[in-house]
Amino acid sequence: MPVWERSSTARVVPPARPRKLAKVPFVELADGRLQGVVSSGSDTGRVYVSSIAAGTYAFACSTNNNRPCGGARGSFCNHLRALVTEAVLQYGAGRVARYLKADTPDAEPGAAALVSAMIATRPAQGDTSAAAPVFSRFLRHLAYLELEPTTLPVPEMHWFPPTRAVA
Repeated sequence: MPVWERSSTARVVPPARPRKLAKVPFVELADGRLQGVVSSGSDTGRVYVSSIAAGTYAFACSTNNNRPCGGARGSFCNHLRALVTEAVLQYGAGRVARYLKADTPDAEPGAAALVSAMIATRPAQGDTSAAAPVFSRFLRHLAYLELEPTTLPVPEMHWFPPTRAVA
């Protein structure tokens, strides 16, 4: 078994470039989708859970309590465009394009080129069933950011096996 499989730590890929978290505080490439949480442009207390499926580019955008986004009717809304832009900053354009299976003429496309390539396929509007788990992971992510830095074990994660056995 490789060392990384026996370890209680996971390798974290550093961001491609620093990004501001105010507009898009959470972005992930998971569950066959680019998904994340995007702040509302008009209401500071509202967030949208947005996602784009890999391969089909089926898109969904709704508030965290499943109210549909008014801008995502037939095409990508501003929340989805912001999600792609921030994903490119976080992971790099090449990695996002490969994950989404986006066919672009550029070897290292920008966010606008990725959005254009996906919109050109006229993707269908997907369902919002992924909103709840994505928002839940976002809230968990926020909880860990509020913890004080420490070298001691985090109690809710103590079920991970230690990296070294103590006799």
